[in-house]
Amino acid sequence: MSSRPAAGGGRWVEVDPGRVARWVDGFAGRHGSPEVGPQEYGLLLTAPDGATAELHASPGAPGAGDLDGFVAAATAPRRIGLLLARKGAVAVGIAVGEELVVSKVDTRYVQGRTAAGGWSQQRFARRRDNQAKAALGDAVDLAVRLLLPEAATLAALVCGGDRRAVDTVLADRRLAPLAALRADRLLDVPEPRHAVLVDAIAAARAVRIRVRDPAPERAD
Repeated sequence: MSSRPAAGGGRWVEVDPGRVARWVDGFAGRHGSPEVGPQEYGLLLTAPDGATAELHASPGAPGAGDLDGFVAAATAPRRIGLLLARKGAVAVGIAVGEELVVSKVDTRYVQGRTAAGGWSQQRFARRRDNQAKAALGDAVDLAVRLLLPEAATLAALVCGGDRRAVDTVLADRRLAPLAALRADRLLDVPEPRHAVLVDAIAAARAVRIRVRDPAPERAD
């Protein structure tokens, strides 16, 4: 389970689907038995002391009106596409539940920035831009070959890495069916490798929970 501050207040907690029920029990133990209400994003838990927890459905999981249904949907195996892109590396895969059943990683050299100035710097910059474009072209071809034929079978497409690189790949018109499946979640991953792709499955399936603690009591 990971935790980080949330913009606008509170904190984000990422919980494995199989541990959600236990996490909710702990929340109730700390703050009192909460009211549960369905929301567009998932469920809202409101505790008697004012603490709240927003349970955001995992990518591709159907909506649910109660906690049991939410947990069942989160833990059910789903077929999810993965697209990780950063600089000159891309990794694509398909996961069924926690198992990676299709995968491919492609790496292309992209030159680093140079400290040289003038004409030399411009020449290196053009070369670097061309290398980056070629790498993203390879990423598009990989997605077309491996992910696009499976689009109708996928519950969601979860992306990770550099947002601009991912946006560029999915802007290709051939990948419109995949872009329509793209989840809001963008995974923070290092340069894509097979091990990174495997680790991304857990992050893609995790339930994100926004927790807000009760406001401190004001002294009279």
